Amino acid sequence: MASTDASSPRRRRPDRPRLTLWQAAGPRPEIGGAGDGRLWDWAQARRGLRLRTLVILRWAAIVGQTVTVLGVAYGLHYHVPVAWCLLVIAGAAWLNLSVTLSWPGVRLAGEREAVLQLAFDVVELGLLLALTGGLDNPFIVLLIAPVTVAAATLPGRYAVALGVLALAAITALGFWAAPLPWIAGETFELPHVFQIAVGIAVASGVVFTAAYAWQASAEAQRMELALAATQAVLAREQRLSALGGLAAAAAHELGTPLATIQVVTKEMVRGLEPGPLLEDVQLLISQAARCREILRKLGQAPDTSDAHHARMGLSQLLDEIAEPYRGDVILIDPQVSCAPGASILEVRRLPEVMHGLSAFVENATDFAESVVELTAYYDADRLTIDVRDDGPGFPPEVLSRLGQPYVTTRSHGENSRSSHQGMGLGFFIAKTLLERTGAHVEFRNAKRGGAIISARWPRVRIEAPEVL
Repeated sequence: MASTDASSPRRRRPDRPRLTLWQAAGPRPEIGGAGDGRLWDWAQARRGLRLRTLVILRWAAIVGQTVTVLGVAYGLHYHVPVAWCLLVIAGAAWLNLSVTLSWPGVRLAGEREAVLQLAFDVVELGLLLALTGGLDNPFIVLLIAPVTVAAATLPGRYAVALGVLALAAITALGFWAAPLPWIAGETFELPHVFQIAVGIAVASGVVFTAAYAWQASAEAQRMELALAATQAVLAREQRLSALGGLAAAAAHELGTPLATIQVVTKEMVRGLEPGPLLEDVQLLISQAARCREILRKLGQAPDTSDAHHARMGLSQLLDEIAEPYRGDVILIDPQVSCAPGASILEVRRLPEVMHGLSAFVENATDFAESVVELTAYYDADRLTIDVRDDGPGFPPEVLSRLGQPYVTTRSHGENSRSSHQGMGLGFFIAKTLLERTGAHVEFRNAKRGGAIISARWPRVRIEAPEVL
């Protein structure tokens, strides 16, 4: 089992089609059809910057800058070019008012619009710093803020552009800046080497903080997309689980009218002479009989709301999971055992369990040499289900990261029978679904070779309630 994406297209029973993971989460995937939308587009829409957020942040900066300038000038009585500083701040206030009046509602800012507004903030802050000491001004660290916001909310190229602008502003402030406001009659001047160190420190802060914010935002977006894919798979499994009940209801409701049609058409046959009309009536009889046979087969699937259908034995569970993947090449061997004295365990029929274990079995059959062992063991307290294969096992470099989204060893379909190009979501979805039912999932390599996936439940979490 060399892959971490259990989503290859293999043999499936007609009554258990499943959402393939390249539909659930991939480059611009579609879920089920046009009406379900695209997860990728949805995730991209989730990443953005509201215009209102930019306006609120800028108002906060305007208030803080105004209070600082006036406080230093009239509170500390330092020499500050107040008029020029207030003129620069007024420019920011004018932009905010223009944006607010032009777009009074709440909307996402376009990427170019957002980066231009953040660039304005960098330039505005740079001008204020140039008027008040440049690299000597401790507020120079605020140049980090706009770049960090861009890295967290905008595509990488825009964050890089804004970062370059901030670095250019820091460099310019090292050469052109008014003296730092200080006590009248005195001059404050840091050593030139210290100014260079401050510039390097702030530039490093811009780069590091922006890179960290971009990485954290990218990881959050990828996790959100993976969880959305998981929800899509679970929703599909739940809909499929309900089809049996719908089929049984249809068979029950349609059986009586079809029987009436058969009775009436048979009575018609008795009074008809040989000819085209008789042949048409006989055709109706045969088709009605065919419909009743189809409904009889559908009616064999019990209603999913029935208490007896909602529970299943472990042998039945393992057989249902293994059935779609049985073939001439790979032998799947389901086995059930229990501790001495343990009472017989029947489990609840859960779509999460069916899909999660099926995904692991599918992956195992894709990479096994000849045998996949599907075993269940239970005692008075817990149930353990293992999926073991005799393949090459998990690569050591990914073993510790299995179950995380977008971890795969077959991005180009290599080493698998199906040549499926994995997205690295199969194990994440399967593990997430199983953990929702109370399972603890572990991945490891067997000492004699091959891979083992173990899912362990507390018995009380998966055992079916008694039927009265």
